[in-house]
Amino acid sequence: MVIDFDNISEERVIGFKGGHGELLTRNYNDGKCKIMKSCLRPGASSGLHKHEGNSEIVYIISGTATFHYDDNVETVGQGQVHYCPEGHSHYMENNTDEDLWYFAIVPEHR
Repeated sequence: MVIDFDNISEERVIGFKGGHGELLTRNYNDGKCKIMKSCLRPGASSGLHKHEGNSEIVYIISGTATFHYDDNVETVGQGQVHYCPEGHSHYMENNTDEDLWYFAIVPEHR
């Protein structure tokens, strides 16, 4: 199965999951797995959320992300992956002047 993000409508989200700023995203979701190619704009963040019944894998395409993962702060750059297992909490910030492009997979475990 091929997922072509160029053929998925881009959504503009302000304050994703209670965060602030702008997120541009193209999402595929079959109810069992969400697959996203997204851009977190400079100064934007997602809101803090806990993964219950799923986990999240975030691959940084370009830019630098600051993740607040449980009680830790982690910087993740181009070519690196942030993983948030089921039962853990995180949020992401773009504290730079450049767009943060990432690819994320959220598989459902139930």
